[in-house]
Amino acid sequence: MPASPLPSSADAPERLPRDLVVLIGAALIVALGFGLIAPILPSYAQSFGVSNAAAAAIVSVFAATRLLFAPFSGRITERWGEPLGYVSGVLIVAVSTIACAYATDYWSLIVFRAVGGIGSTLFTVSAGSFLARRSPASLRGRVAGLYGGAFLIGNVAGPLVGGLLSPLGYRAPFLIYGVALVIAAAVVYVFLVGVRRTPGEAKAGQALPPLSLREAWSSPAYRAAMIGNFGNGWVTFGVRTSLVPLFAAGYLGMDALQVGLVLTAFALGNAAALSFSGRWSDRVGRRRPIIIGMSIAALTGSLLGLSPDAWVLVALSLISGLGTGMFGPAQQATIADTVGPERSAGRAMAAFQMAADLPAIAAPLIAGYLSDHLGYAPAFAISGLIMALGVIAWARVRPAQRAA
Repeated sequence: MPASPLPSSADAPERLPRDLVVLIGAALIVALGFGLIAPILPSYAQSFGVSNAAAAAIVSVFAATRLLFAPFSGRITERWGEPLGYVSGVLIVAVSTIACAYATDYWSLIVFRAVGGIGSTLFTVSAGSFLARRSPASLRGRVAGLYGGAFLIGNVAGPLVGGLLSPLGYRAPFLIYGVALVIAAAVVYVFLVGVRRTPGEAKAGQALPPLSLREAWSSPAYRAAMIGNFGNGWVTFGVRTSLVPLFAAGYLGMDALQVGLVLTAFALGNAAALSFSGRWSDRVGRRRPIIIGMSIAALTGSLLGLSPDAWVLVALSLISGLGTGMFGPAQQATIADTVGPERSAGRAMAAFQMAADLPAIAAPLIAGYLSDHLGYAPAFAISGLIMALGVIAWARVRPAQRAA
């Protein structure tokens, strides 16, 4: 099944549809709240008197339930429709987050976070499917960039806000995040699921016939996007969040402020690329931004372990973030190109999400093992090679034909 032809940029609507603006705004609220609690989660778990490994498991259990329940989320999205699936998922996360604030022991906290992972995969699959179906063909890259940018802003600003709330203790951020999620769900319900819709908008809430994974997999662009997202999950979500801080602090002797600067440099590079990469992919097609951006990210990711000092690591992280921001929106838009506006993207989007979630869980363990036995440089080099597989896959995809 070939990807949809890309329309001329001259045909692009001047404004985004209102329902997409609503979903992007809700994404900002969700990401701000997640950034609020992410830095304190391990410490909160450790406050119950558990080991470092047990405290780290509070992060892993959330990712694990996301992975396990992704296929079910795809089918629920197809049956209920994306808006209702989104609202349900956000409310599940809201309830579990508020419950975390009242956890009485470590195991109840683990259970509450695991339930939150179920809601997380439901609303992310629903949101991805909705954006894929409702984004105008000439704006798909731009929409993907704005949606990714909303999450990036939230993840950067959330910890800053969390720092200001630190005098309130561990529980307050969970309560604030839970309430914010309820507000986000209510806004989405009113505009996308509620009764205040025009007949044209009402169609957005109806479940559509799903695109099967077999049909999606028949598209070379979809196959390449899956391989690329696996590499992105390995390097960006797995190695960067686990091995980079260990390398910076343990090998280069950087203090906490310098380690934070490394992570911030990646986010800044990512933000800079997201400001133009979505429009770029709408104008020239998906293949070129992905190959260029993924090549940059793979090369810099391979070189991280050779950094002789803090500033080289910061510079490589900045460039790596720039490359990741270049290919991210184009890969997301590829799913929309594959599915089209008349089919539900639930299954295709769930599989695409799982392609990144699986290596995000496995990469810290495998890369950590490699760094212990072979050193940091080989561990980073192998991770870069895994991302390079996505470059090879996309190089084999024929450029999409543009509509006249």
